[in-house]
Amino acid sequence: MGIRKIRVNDDPILKRVSRQVEVFDDRLHSLIDDMKDTMYDADGCGLAAVQVGVLRRVIVIDIGEGPIELVNPEIISAEGEQFEVEGCLSLPGKSGITKRPMTVKVKAQDRNGKWCQYKGEGLKARAFCHEIDHLDGHLYTERLIPEDAAKEILKELETE
Repeated sequence: MGIRKIRVNDDPILKRVSRQVEVFDDRLHSLIDDMKDTMYDADGCGLAAVQVGVLRRVIVIDIGEGPIELVNPEIISAEGEQFEVEGCLSLPGKSGITKRPMTVKVKAQDRNGKWCQYKGEGLKARAFCHEIDHLDGHLYTERLIPEDAAKEILKELETE
């Protein structure tokens, strides 16, 4: 296990589409373990393999409920909407308000290839969407809402 370098800012790999995982072996297990170590070391709540320079469809998430490992994840349903401040380990010091689904269901394989389903609401739904976007070469900055609308939402969030 170890800490890997997180790719940041304009690193071109962040815009590339990750490939499906077909081999579930010790190399994959090491990648997943390193990704969790890296995420925790960076004080993040999610990390995609592309963020550590590996173009494979692997993400890890931990919003404080324990780690979730997802291989070849895909969103199978999404409902509702939420507007929240979002940031990214690959864009240090930056944040903005995005629109994401309030609830998502995700289908993915575990580290051994077994298919599972997960349901996420609120922060977990946002984390699933954010990390899966990374696998498709997208950053949260592509989902930012316009600045004037963001100011109104920030006012509402401050009063809650």
